[in-house]
Amino acid sequence: MEPLVGGDPARIGGFALHARLGAGGMGRVFLGQSPGGLAVAVKVVHPHLAEHAEFRHRFRREVAAARAASGAFTAPVVAAGTDDTPRWIATVYVPGPTLDVAVARTGRMPDGSVWALAAGLVEALQAIHAAGLLHRDLKPSNVLLAADGPKVIDFGLSRTADATALTGAGTALGTCGFMPPEQAEGGKVGQAGDVFALGAVLAFASTGREPFGQGPPLAILHRVVNGEPRLDGLHGPLRLLISACLAKDPAARPTLRNFSNASSPTGTRSSTPRCGPTT
Repeated sequence: MEPLVGGDPARIGGFALHARLGAGGMGRVFLGQSPGGLAVAVKVVHPHLAEHAEFRHRFRREVAAARAASGAFTAPVVAAGTDDTPRWIATVYVPGPTLDVAVARTGRMPDGSVWALAAGLVEALQAIHAAGLLHRDLKPSNVLLAADGPKVIDFGLSRTADATALTGAGTALGTCGFMPPEQAEGGKVGQAGDVFALGAVLAFASTGREPFGQGPPLAILHRVVNGEPRLDGLHGPLRLLISACLAKDPAARPTLRNFSNASSPTGTRSSTPRCGPTT
């Protein structure tokens, strides 16, 4: 969290803005407060993006998807200005770091915490899929670690489950290393694509590393499509679960129903080429 700087808005859509929470390719995110005192995260779109009709359509789709998928493991939408200048969306503020920040600070998560993370993410994806949507960009920076469980955020790439490929020929919009092979190749993505991303996120949480490494985007995409993930140090049921999620063939991956009650082996839940950032 950082203080506001010159040029930042002081108020958006009736919400007073108090600090910066982050920024991405789509816009900046601010900590805001409603007149009644509710803390919210307000994403404000970069003005130059709103000039493009395709982007305006994408942003309306993001807002609709976030509203439709609202649940215990997502951040509920409070309000949005899809036709305002600038465009914005406000969700309930979730205090807690993103998964990538938490791992950078403290290292890999213990197995018990990873099982609890898996359980929450499965429930979030079930809610998203039940709304007839696909997330398409599940990654550590889109997972908030809250006191009452993980929250999935950012529906900028979500699509209805019966939609065709999101992008045109030669593009693969998403995040290298966390998108499934079929998305990296610009093909049709179904619910199994989100399961692959789930496996990659759990691998990152378990090992502290991206399962397909880092480097130039095309090199990462090549490993996603043709290589095997690095799961060094993982053993037993957790490794089996993650490996199954990361199968190259979508049909070989488990469905969310197969492990809808993701838990530790004891049965108890623990308490605790174009790709790139798309926030």
